[in-house]
Amino acid sequence: MAYLEITLKVDAANRVLAAGIYEKYRKPFLDTVPGATSKQLLVRDADVQVLHGFETVAAAEAYLHSSLFTQDVVAGLSPLLAADPEVRIYETA
Repeated sequence: MAYLEITLKVDAANRVLAAGIYEKYRKPFLDTVPGATSKQLLVRDADVQVLHGFETVAAAEAYLHSSLFTQDVVAGLSPLLAADPEVRIYETA
């Protein structure tokens, strides 16, 4: 298993819109991205995190270059971000 964690700085006023982007692309992510196993939205006072589950690290890395991510998700979220996102990939032992 591998996890892709994307931390987003989103002002409180834009969080509903950011959650809408998450909801819009959650099902297509789970249905079409090879190796995708889960996707969760984590909301904190400081930021919003999206935790993606994958079968492998390679699948997580491939998603970051997919059109779903680069053309749909990033394009939708970019106007809402207060800073560049932090992207991390973890592999379970």
